[in-house]
Amino acid sequence: MAPVKTQKKQQKQGKKFVIDASANADNEIIDMAALEKFLVEHIKVDNRTGNLGDAVQVSRNGNKIQIVSYTKFSGKYVKYLTKRFLKKNSLRDWLRVVASSKNVYELRFFNLVLSDEEEEDEE
Repeated sequence: MAPVKTQKKQQKQGKKFVIDASANADNEIIDMAALEKFLVEHIKVDNRTGNLGDAVQVSRNGNKIQIVSYTKFSGKYVKYLTKRFLKKNSLRDWLRVVASSKNVYELRFFNLVLSDEEEEDEE
């Protein structure tokens, strides 16, 4: 007779992603509420937008947006949607999305370095 296996009820672990825009918070160039709304409207769950339910939670805390997913979800998808938002709002020329650590993405300004000739022209 085979022993009966007891199954422990496992709590679902969510995958956390953070989009951090605190580097450009003093300029207020990006509207975090609009980014949060964009993510809620465009994140796909089971190949359908607007189908978040309990599978994905999006919350905003100051200049950070936290996404918690209980389904299959990738960081590349978060980065892709953030880049789409920047493109839609014509901010893609000034801001870029950089992974600062695992599952944390920052919005940073491009580092523009002027050549010597251009600097002389400005003076």
